[in-house]
Amino acid sequence: MTGILLTQSTTPIIGQVAWLLGKLMDGIFNVLSSAFGIENIGLCIILFTIIIYTFMIPLTIKQQKFSKLSAVMNPELQAIQKKYKNKRDQESMLKMQEEMKMVYDKYGTSQMGGCLQLVIQFPILLALWKVIQNIPAYVGGVKDMYMPLVNEIMATGGYQKIMEKIGSASPIMINPEKFDYTKTNTIVDVLYKFQPSTWDTLKDKFPDLSSLIDSTSGQISHINNFLGANISDAPVNLMMDALKTGAILVAIVALLIPILSGLTQWINIKLMPQSPGMDDRENPMANSMKTMNMIMPLFSVFMCFTMPAGLGLYWIFSAICRSVQQVAINKYLDRMDMDELVKKNMEKAKKKYEKKKVSTEELNQMATKKVRNIAVEQKHNHTADSEQEAKLQQAAERGKNAKPGSLTAKANMVRKFNEND
Repeated sequence: MTGILLTQSTTPIIGQVAWLLGKLMDGIFNVLSSAFGIENIGLCIILFTIIIYTFMIPLTIKQQKFSKLSAVMNPELQAIQKKYKNKRDQESMLKMQEEMKMVYDKYGTSQMGGCLQLVIQFPILLALWKVIQNIPAYVGGVKDMYMPLVNEIMATGGYQKIMEKIGSASPIMINPEKFDYTKTNTIVDVLYKFQPSTWDTLKDKFPDLSSLIDSTSGQISHINNFLGANISDAPVNLMMDALKTGAILVAIVALLIPILSGLTQWINIKLMPQSPGMDDRENPMANSMKTMNMIMPLFSVFMCFTMPAGLGLYWIFSAICRSVQQVAINKYLDRMDMDELVKKNMEKAKKKYEKKKVSTEELNQMATKKVRNIAVEQKHNHTADSEQEAKLQQAAERGKNAKPGSLTAKANMVRKFNEND
């Protein structure tokens, strides 16, 4: 039976992507082991992250190109939004969407242009998470380290009830009602979630296997060791254990993992290009993004304190990879001629609309006409407001000279009474 049934993802799309990425992680582990004699999951995670984000560079460039193009489109889009600012009826909303779509079409892109790359990246990132979180499910060499002990445990009478009791307790929490403890893969899953104190519990329950348990836990501890810290354990647990034993270096490494995770996430967000030209007060999505950009680094710090350090290591190096890529992409895009980019996109729009019997010139005229109409309508509204104000002032002047006892005079008395009151 290959893989680990409990932890290997079976989610549609994500499961298939995770299987493919798992093959890459397995290959990295085997190359480091056979060619260099290095068996270290922390180093595998770093190399794995660098390779994956290198492959994702084309998607990142496309996403940043859309951000640059948005800066050119935003003045026109903002004008349309202002035109329909106080209109909430369905007809106005449909017209606004239609006019905004025409602007996007004119520049050869779409409202989903910036989201498409994110949609593609999302299952990849979730699959990455699955692989990093469940290493033995995808790396055969790591699973093989557990197998001698697993075979001996399963050959011991009454092992199932013992393992169910250990596995259902914290920190493992693998429910015996949902998972079959007569399966090899389930026992491997349980052992993979062990912490140092849990190995001691296992020795108490299987005293005849003490030497094999010690050698297995030592081997697993070796491949999970990164700068003295066990990456399969949570930093908060590592810090508490280190402070008890006086292992200051381990405590420092455990503390640095969540801090560096939050810091690298924050740097990465700061390096991302912002779309100018939009008024954030009239753009709720921009405000939401600002809030998310503030929360995400803090959320990363919290999560990395409580989850296995290997996941924190992945978050740190993924943020470093994105930051390095962002600096390079920013320099590349800064040298890019935006007029040339717009021209290429409009050529794409031309080919698209030629199939629909609509010329690019007609498309430009329609979009330009729409924007021009916005300016004319705003000017008309401003003129109408000025005329109304002038008429009110004239009426007020005439009211001052009203005859005593007239309707206007009585109205003035009521107005003064209200003002004084």
